[in-house]
Amino acid sequence: MQRAAKCALRLDISRAFCPSNVRNCRAVNRVNGSVSCRRYSVLPPPRDEEEKAMLDSMLRVDHAGEYGANRIYAGQMAVLGRTQTGPLIQHMWDQEKMHLERFNEILGEHRVRPTLLLPLWNIAGFALGACTALLGKEGAMACTVAVEESISEHYNSQIRRLMEADPERYTELLQLIKEFRDDEIEHHDTGLEHDAESVPGYLLLKTAIQAGCKAAIYISQRI
Repeated sequence: MQRAAKCALRLDISRAFCPSNVRNCRAVNRVNGSVSCRRYSVLPPPRDEEEKAMLDSMLRVDHAGEYGANRIYAGQMAVLGRTQTGPLIQHMWDQEKMHLERFNEILGEHRVRPTLLLPLWNIAGFALGACTALLGKEGAMACTVAVEESISEHYNSQIRRLMEADPERYTELLQLIKEFRDDEIEHHDTGLEHDAESVPGYLLLKTAIQAGCKAAIYISQRI
């Protein structure tokens, strides 16, 4: 209890040692119940330039994906924010904001350059969210299903790659990606539960959006 109180005090004093987001501070060790307030990194020190390039590319595209998702939800809220669907979209957006905040911190900590195309994803993401929301709740949910399915599949491919490389070395990064992947799956399922498939031209719309997502992933990994 004393260590827990100390952690809370240090949270109030300075974010430098223990950021306000509980996921950025090992407040409670799930294995042995111990409390720790140290700042930690999800990345191990790179062994060589090849590993650094791999991790930089991985973080860059993940940051771009979360940035784009935030802009999509912003566009949806601009259209549907005052409707009954608004709180549902806001809930998913809040989770995406947390994802983006964490990747912002990681990129800054490791001096990873974000994609140069953020201004494009800013406009394109908002436009996609707003335009599909103009089709109604079903259109917004169809967009959510398409985007979140693409992101979760992308995260799964990263998980497989890290597991094949060295799961013990990338324990923290794997935990982070799995956690965010699970949130994306939850958003995907929420979209299906809220009539995404009932929008006219659902399969065509989903295919087009996912083609755009795959192109954005490919480009953001490289630029």
